[in-house]
Amino acid sequence: MLNFRMKVILRELMASHSPLTGKYLANINQVSSRTTREDIKKLNEILSEHGSSINSVMGKGYELTIHHENKFLQYLDSELSDNAYENNNIPRSREDRIVYLIKRLLLSEGYVKLEDLADEIYVSKSTIQNDLKDVKKILSEYEISLEARPNYGLKIQGSELKLRFCMSEYVFDHSDERKDYIQEFYNSAFSKKELDAILSIILNQLNTHKITLSDIAINNLLIHIAIAYKRIQSGYKVNFYQTDVNQLVDKYEYRVAKQIVNEVEKSFQVEFPQSEIAYITMHLLGTKMLSKKNINNRVVEQVMDDETYQLVQISLNKIEREMNLGISDDQELIIGLGLHLKPAINRYKYDMNIRNPMLDDIKRNYPLAFEAGLVAALAIKDQIGTEMNENEIGYIALHIGAAIERKKLQSGPKRCLVVCASGFGTAQLIYYKLKARFYNEIEVVGTTEYYKLDEYNLDNIDFIVSSIPIPQELPVPVIEVNAILGDDDLNRIKNFVSEGEQGLHSLFQKELIFLNKQFQSKEEALSFMTNQLTVKGLVDSSFLESIYERERVAPTSFGNLVAIPHPINPKSNQTFLSVCTLDRPVIWHDKPVQFICILSVKKNSAENLQYLYDLLGNIIDSPSIVQQLVKVNSFEEFIGIISENFMMS
Repeated sequence: MLNFRMKVILRELMASHSPLTGKYLANINQVSSRTTREDIKKLNEILSEHGSSINSVMGKGYELTIHHENKFLQYLDSELSDNAYENNNIPRSREDRIVYLIKRLLLSEGYVKLEDLADEIYVSKSTIQNDLKDVKKILSEYEISLEARPNYGLKIQGSELKLRFCMSEYVFDHSDERKDYIQEFYNSAFSKKELDAILSIILNQLNTHKITLSDIAINNLLIHIAIAYKRIQSGYKVNFYQTDVNQLVDKYEYRVAKQIVNEVEKSFQVEFPQSEIAYITMHLLGTKMLSKKNINNRVVEQVMDDETYQLVQISLNKIEREMNLGISDDQELIIGLGLHLKPAINRYKYDMNIRNPMLDDIKRNYPLAFEAGLVAALAIKDQIGTEMNENEIGYIALHIGAAIERKKLQSGPKRCLVVCASGFGTAQLIYYKLKARFYNEIEVVGTTEYYKLDEYNLDNIDFIVSSIPIPQELPVPVIEVNAILGDDDLNRIKNFVSEGEQGLHSLFQKELIFLNKQFQSKEEALSFMTNQLTVKGLVDSSFLESIYERERVAPTSFGNLVAIPHPINPKSNQTFLSVCTLDRPVIWHDKPVQFICILSVKKNSAENLQYLYDLLGNIIDSPSIVQQLVKVNSFEEFIGIISENFMMS
């Protein structure tokens, strides 16, 4: 029998197309690596009897291998699903039927007849046919289709990867996860009994009124009500402008908030003022989830007032100017930030801050998104005077991180055109060499002779690889190569494709790497490093104070002995890194640090630094790499480790 942690591990492995580290799986379950190893060992023993296994990939982590698909699906069906047979859990609503049908079809070994499906859940065949319309829409989002065969029925069709993604969402029961998440909030201020009682009230009322909130929103609401209850007990009440209250009392969410408060008052013998009900209303209004299909301008108008929308735009514009992430037009991000900022700003207005139990994980695993969240917070402070702490910045970072990942998925491989003098054989040689070397990074759309180039539409081309000089100026970059591609040619193409990788060695300049230093504090280390940068003319005297200003907003110690201090605003005329390793760790805020990397981004930079941020993120996330870097005694050893781990040959 699988415990909750083992279910989470299996679901994550099913949904991943590459190995997952033990550290990642431990973080997901919020347990130690040792506990995770034990869970994986037990899980593997169970799976080995059901057509699958978990394999350890040297240096990469764990991956799921399915040896006998039917046997594995039977196991999932019997052990993990909620199907109607074993739990006598007949779906009653249309939504429940749709989820049931998706599970049933995903776990079926072969074809399933409509008549059988109708009999299983006691509805008509026509009802099943109507439900299947929505089932097909949902499956299409995973690029999965339904094959219909006369006299046989329906069968799922799709790639193994897409099927696993879909299974990870629909086969597993997520209902218990919230309880584990709530454990993070238990502390001396509240008893488990109190929090369980408040959570039960919230969930019952949301269910009764059919309001859908994200897990984070539910937990935020739980903590808000718990804090409000304790504060009211102590004689404190939140203030709310009466004009704002008047705008809320007619809303449906106000009635829901009032009923939640009524239940809490009965359970805890405490009286909530109207202002508290109004605030809970704001929370409900500001955290309603939206489906992707509803994201359009009309929905933006419905869920965001002009002030909030302008605040989101100002924040995203500042992120774009300073970080060049290319996410300012992401509609899901605009909606998500708007929905989050409205209640967040109100929380600050009335001194009702929230904890973010995921903060350390967010800072460690999504440093780029966290930094962008801080830029957004500074824009908000400049605009309305509201100063957000790192708990709120962490939540903003989640929205930004999702947008960054969406952009990666949408970008796809770069499109390349091969240009040669006239010989078809030469062009084909270059064509196939590029296809073999950059099969998932470059889409070679074709070849053309030079004299026909002006006939070619370059609108959808990212760059040209040419075996001859091209004298005229073209709207896309040209990389000139030899007819027989050598290592230098391939490296130049690789640098272009990787964008940020180009010049990475130049970012790690020998004179800016300081190894095995003996400092007693972060202040001593930072003073030394910034003095060196000032002497070399890279920064001015305001640089160190700008670093401390950034540290005051949120410490840049990310765990794993790493700190990446940087100025709160770009201060230098070029982008560079400066590294200092210590013979012994110093305490940085509340974490030990032995690897310090000052990051300075060029003022008004339009550089694509995604590769650089990815590299720093990988260092933060890899204890083994950090251990290697803090032990080296020379620049050559240092750059060798960087090249070995991050420079793909």
